[in-house]
Amino acid sequence: MARATTDRPASRADVSDLPNLDVRRASGSRDPLLLTLLPAIVVVAIIGGWEAWVRIAQVKRYLLPAPSEVARALAAEPLRYLDAAATSLGAALGGLLIATLGAFALGVVMAHSRALERALYPPALLLKVMPIVAVYPLFLIWFGFGIWPRVLIAALITFFPVLVNTVIGLRSIDPQAHDFLRALHASRSQIFWRLRLPSSLPYLFAALRISVPLSLIGAVVAEFLSGASGMGQLILVANGDFDTPALFGAVIVLATMGVSLTVGISYLERRVLDWHDSYRGV
Repeated sequence: MARATTDRPASRADVSDLPNLDVRRASGSRDPLLLTLLPAIVVVAIIGGWEAWVRIAQVKRYLLPAPSEVARALAAEPLRYLDAAATSLGAALGGLLIATLGAFALGVVMAHSRALERALYPPALLLKVMPIVAVYPLFLIWFGFGIWPRVLIAALITFFPVLVNTVIGLRSIDPQAHDFLRALHASRSQIFWRLRLPSSLPYLFAALRISVPLSLIGAVVAEFLSGASGMGQLILVANGDFDTPALFGAVIVLATMGVSLTVGISYLERRVLDWHDSYRGV
């Protein structure tokens, strides 16, 4: 006797039974203006609460200045802050560039050879754990009191995150895609450019988002140690004068620089990785 119905899994619904959902429209329904306004509202609320608390509690100026006093300190000498910010930014970006290029080149070598990875990883880790306070005087002796010691400190502090993410990213490839390219007799360079490098881009951008603030920290710490021009020297002078508004102004400028660079990296990442699964429908 023929069966009247066709066997179907009880736990799986037919596609035709599902409502017609527009996934792209649902995922893109978030209002960009609202996403922009929410952080601004939070920042304004924090500043307003800070201002009100300082005035109501009558906090001493040298302990915690009001945001209005910090704004006046920034407006009184804008060129001083801009010049110091440009100096620190140049050292930070120079160190970040050197670290990124060097770490990527070394990561490519380590990703293709387990033996070289075991041989090169300990020296790379040594650079990571090496105290900046101990190394910077040597840089001053070797390279003088110019910008190069600060650039090298920024490179030193950002080298390891880029290296680790490069190695992991170059090895995080789709095995089936790799086997397919091997079946087509693709060379190692072709596999690198068409598979390994695109697969590593999310990891590289993640490393850059981590390394950008670290490069600023490295440059400012180097300026602390040497008294060279830049945001580090500005903070030292403000601290010595007990000029807390100027000190907070320097911190705000540094924070603005770090946030701006991170947002720039995120924007570039979104533009470059629009094909990646993590950005589809976003």
